Amino acid sequence: MTNQLILANANLVLSNEVVRGTVTVTDGVITGLDQGTHVPAGAEDMEGDLLCPGLIELHTDNLERHIQPRPKVDWPHAAAIVAHDAELASVGITTVFDAMRVGSIPSGKGRYLKYARSLSRELLELREAGALKISHYLHLRAEVCSETLEEEMAEFGPEDRVGIVSLMDHTPGQRQFRDLSKLKAYVMGKNNMTEDDFVDHVANLRDMRARNGARHEALAVSEARRYGAVLASHDDTTEEHVKTSAEYGIHLAEFPTTVEAARACHAHGIAVMMGAPNLIRGGSHSGNVAAGDLAELDLLDIVSSDYVPAALLSSALLLGDMWGNMARGIATVTKAPADAAGLKDRGRIALGERADMIRVTRIGGAPVVRGTWVQGKRVA
Repeated sequence: MTNQLILANANLVLSNEVVRGTVTVTDGVITGLDQGTHVPAGAEDMEGDLLCPGLIELHTDNLERHIQPRPKVDWPHAAAIVAHDAELASVGITTVFDAMRVGSIPSGKGRYLKYARSLSRELLELREAGALKISHYLHLRAEVCSETLEEEMAEFGPEDRVGIVSLMDHTPGQRQFRDLSKLKAYVMGKNNMTEDDFVDHVANLRDMRARNGARHEALAVSEARRYGAVLASHDDTTEEHVKTSAEYGIHLAEFPTTVEAARACHAHGIAVMMGAPNLIRGGSHSGNVAAGDLAELDLLDIVSSDYVPAALLSSALLLGDMWGNMARGIATVTKAPADAAGLKDRGRIALGERADMIRVTRIGGAPVVRGTWVQGKRVA
């Protein structure tokens, strides 16, 4: 039996323009695009609201917030995954790359333990059971300054929907944590450290990076190829960092920390992704380059919600207003991330594309999602 959906009288956000028209969906795929305000019999009237491609989130820690809603509180994982999935659907995200760290430090004051393999297995089982509303892939954050990266990455394979592997290096004194005072405030508060504990912690991490860093970096690059995943850099700060990324074949840079790095990324054909909270708040909480500055310099390509899912749509509309081009703003959270992640079937309202779409209006300046469809099926 053929399933058809018609969404009419919408402001359709296409790849390069916004036009008034109608979308026809047949069996989960866009099969018709017509211009005009006419509402055919059996169609849903969008009343002039924006109809956008479903949002694509490449890097979010939101699942971790549901797993541990308070410090030392471990929430039942299945319930947390389902709640996370429903939250994303409600704010217009139809494809997500759930970020999970691989590479742990199992001893010492600043220790943290492995979790990615067991949590991802639960997520994939729920997906197979049909419990989730939106499309989920894995984003493995490979922490090169760690003890266990090799064994943790070996637990994953091509069958695990690993779409992105990012090279993470949180060694104190460089990249995101060039300013040790920022790291000190964060780590001491989170782990209840004394001044002496922090000094020891920094020394331990630097020693670990010296012992394992180069080997772990090469391993992560190799494992990403084995999975068939896109490889991303993280927190590039200098032209030299970006040069190394380019040599690895990286085409996606997450959160470069300086204008210098962002310019170098574009010179090497690497897409620049920044965080929506940075854009909306007007700056980085770590003291790094402001996403808005990169947007004004035409050095911003993709936006990630990072730790606030609802910020993804807000940031796209903000960019649309800033650039005077709503199609371009929406593309930073739809077409551009789809292209960066190698997703060929979504991110656009176009014939033959997967029918992931959202209906959006603005009330008091704030975006409101009035409907979310995944493969033509309404999920929020």
